[in-house]
Amino acid sequence: MPVLSLRQPSSSRPIPRPALPAPVATIARRVSSQALLEGERELVIQHQGSEYHLRLTRNDKLILTK
Repeated sequence: MPVLSLRQPSSSRPIPRPALPAPVATIARRVSSQALLEGERELVIQHQGSEYHLRLTRNDKLILTK
């Protein structure tokens, strides 16, 4: 009975694969915190049924909490 081998012989060349398209670089949109907060110290963001709070601290740091 013949034996079936799944290994490629070491002398065989690799099968060329088609080149994948280069990923397209996207530029993230930039928004200043002043434009978001509009002079306030807190902003509520609604996302998929949940509320997130973006707060400006006394030390001018931003904190995002759920």
